[in-house]
Amino acid sequence: MLKNNLKYISLLLLLIMMGCAKRGTITGGLKDTLAPVLKMSFPKNFNTNFKGDEIKLVFDENIKLRNLNKQLIISPPMKNEPLILPTTASKFITIKIKDTLQPNTTYSFNFGQSIADNNEGNPFSQFKYVFSTGDYIDSLSLGGTVKDAYDKEVESFVSVMLYEINDNFKDSIVYNKNPRYITNTLDSLKTFRLENLKAGKYLLVAMKDYNTNNKFNPKKDKIGFNRQFITIPNDTVYELALFREVLGFKAYKPSQASGNRLIMGYEGKVNSVNERPKVTLKNNNDSEASGLSTIVTQLPKKDSLQIWYKPIKADSLALAVAKDKYNVNFSFKIKDQKKDTLNISAVQSGVLNLRDRFTLETATPLVNFDNSKIKLINKGETSIPFTTEYDEFNQKLHFDFQKEPSEQYTISILPGALTDFFEKSNDTLTYKVTTKNTADYGNLSVSLQNVKRFPVIVELTNTKGEVLATGYTEKNTTIDFNLIEPALYTLRAIYDENKNKEWDSGNYLEKRQAEEVVYFSKEIDVRANWDVNQVFDLSLPYIPEPKKKTDKKVGILE
Repeated sequence: MLKNNLKYISLLLLLIMMGCAKRGTITGGLKDTLAPVLKMSFPKNFNTNFKGDEIKLVFDENIKLRNLNKQLIISPPMKNEPLILPTTASKFITIKIKDTLQPNTTYSFNFGQSIADNNEGNPFSQFKYVFSTGDYIDSLSLGGTVKDAYDKEVESFVSVMLYEINDNFKDSIVYNKNPRYITNTLDSLKTFRLENLKAGKYLLVAMKDYNTNNKFNPKKDKIGFNRQFITIPNDTVYELALFREVLGFKAYKPSQASGNRLIMGYEGKVNSVNERPKVTLKNNNDSEASGLSTIVTQLPKKDSLQIWYKPIKADSLALAVAKDKYNVNFSFKIKDQKKDTLNISAVQSGVLNLRDRFTLETATPLVNFDNSKIKLINKGETSIPFTTEYDEFNQKLHFDFQKEPSEQYTISILPGALTDFFEKSNDTLTYKVTTKNTADYGNLSVSLQNVKRFPVIVELTNTKGEVLATGYTEKNTTIDFNLIEPALYTLRAIYDENKNKEWDSGNYLEKRQAEEVVYFSKEIDVRANWDVNQVFDLSLPYIPEPKKKTDKKVGILE
């Protein structure tokens, strides 16, 4: 009887245990969303009369340092960077100062987003450790915004600096000295704030510092500056526009690209005729000889020039390059190499937009044109009058003619119509293009409001910032962009101060700002067979449209 009761009791307990064993989700508890907390520091944060060379920070949990080299901003900058340990997870951070501190100076260590808890990565945002080598902490501040002088969006991690104006100040200080104070916009901010400043007179500078050395390198860095010195304290909100300076012309030693062409790299601008250098090529073995016949063209998509010369018997060549006060001479060996040959190709194939000119590109520069050997007809075989224009610098031959919608054109080029620099002529060439109906395009009329001054350049760009069409006005406030392809467009207006019909960058030493650019805040949707009338108020600042949020599917483990 007792054995039977024990059996029933054991079976009952087993059933109860099985009933309690339900399927479920292992949650692991609530997720940690709290940032680390600084429990104490040695010496105490915001202490004065600092004399030591070591700082210790103690947190309430294990923390880790992330992207410290980008996030940590020390102001004023130190010549010798401090050693910050450990690099592994710990509740402690030790800062070992390896520089001689300036007297009566307030120092700040802004860690940005670099301190985070070890488990979930919750950041201790914008934590600052501040101390003074004097009797008090400087408490003044200055703020503002940073933008790009030409592009719609400014880059991340822009440094903003203050240089003290004293007896030792020179404009060249940005090239070779550290600023008195510095901050950074970090990766997502376009605003800045400099804190713990002392009263005084300063130069305010913004810099996209690619070398991260707090020194301005015009070859790489972008710079923006306030034209006038500023006085602290004041409550002005400053706006700084970053630009890359246009370097003065400089040529690099050329290299031989073929048996009749050299390539020479350069710095500076060569867009217009008066910006291009004078190039003289000579046989190095005959110093008395006059310069060889040459043509200079642009190497596409490179800061390099192509120097074309007719093949000669020589072991070496001498090249003289001159522009304004710049003069340089090169001497180099040449080899017998394969020579470039005449090759002609069409820029457009298939469809020719009604706004465009039919264009041919040539592999070698052309010198002679015989339009009598070129015929342009429509699909009804009616001859269409045309004119040609040759852009020697870019090696492009443009055809201008009255284009009709929904039409087909055939361009026939007979042998000998085009002759290049090396006296080679074309074989028979035939190109066919068609045009679309006007209903396949849209029209955009832009009405400018609150224009501060003329002339104004209005550029129509795609979403990548590439210029697709340009309007120029010296007094009219309406710019028409007709027969444009359906797409999303962006507008920008440029105040053309020097009236050269292009945007000009600034120069720090000349205290010249870049020409002002104003962006229209929204994208403009131009659709086929639509007429869009758009008001562009140049007094309104560009405000980026908020980024659209995307829903992400979250998987659940059951």
